Amino acid sequence: MKLPIKNLQNKVVGEIELQQDVFGCDVRQDLLARAIHWQLSKRRSGNHKTKGISDISGTTKKPWAQKGTGRARQGSLRSPQFRKGAVIFGPVVRSHEYDLPKKVRAQALRVALSAKQAEGKLIVIDTAKADGIKTKAMATALKGLGANDSVLIIDGANLDKNFALSVRNIKHVDVLPEQGANVYDIIRRDTLVLTKNAVEQLTERLK
Repeated sequence: MKLPIKNLQNKVVGEIELQQDVFGCDVRQDLLARAIHWQLSKRRSGNHKTKGISDISGTTKKPWAQKGTGRARQGSLRSPQFRKGAVIFGPVVRSHEYDLPKKVRAQALRVALSAKQAEGKLIVIDTAKADGIKTKAMATALKGLGANDSVLIIDGANLDKNFALSVRNIKHVDVLPEQGANVYDIIRRDTLVLTKNAVEQLTERLK
C-alpha cells in the first residue's frame, strides 16, 4: 500500500510504500489489550502497604492471664482485633510487572500501526525538524496537517532538539524516537504522525 509523504507545510512531496505485514495486519483487540495491560502493569509503583503486626509499635506484653479472667485469650495488643492493631492480608510493597513474549509484543505493535492506517489516521511526513524553537508556528503546522487535537509524532532514532522543544508545550502532543514506539502511546493518541525515517526503521524492526 502507498501513502503520500507530506512536509510540515502540508504539501505532498512524494509517496512511500508501506509493508503489508507491518501496516496492514488484521486489527486484533486482544493483542492490543494484552500489550497495554502489560505496559501499565510495569508502570505501577507497587508501593501500597499496610502495617503487619511486626510493624506496629507497642508493648509485647501479654494483655492478661491466659485463664481465669472470663475473657477471651489474647497474646498481643497489636493484634488486628484491637484498635490501632495490625491489618491482616493487607497489600504489601511488590512489583506488578510480568513477562510478555517478545513475539506478542512485536505483533501488538504491528496491530497498533495497522489500526491507525486502517482508520486513516496515519500521516507520513518527510522530516520533523525546526529551524528554531517556535511553539506557535509548530502548532499551526500540525493543525494544517489535521493532527492538532491529539497526536503522537514518531521520528527516527535521533530527535531534532528544536522540533522536540517546539511541540513540548502543545497540549496532547507527544514526540518519541523510533525505539520508543509503543502500543499504549499509539492507541491513546488520535492521530499518528511518522517521519519517513521512522517508517523505514519501524519496518526494518518489525518485518
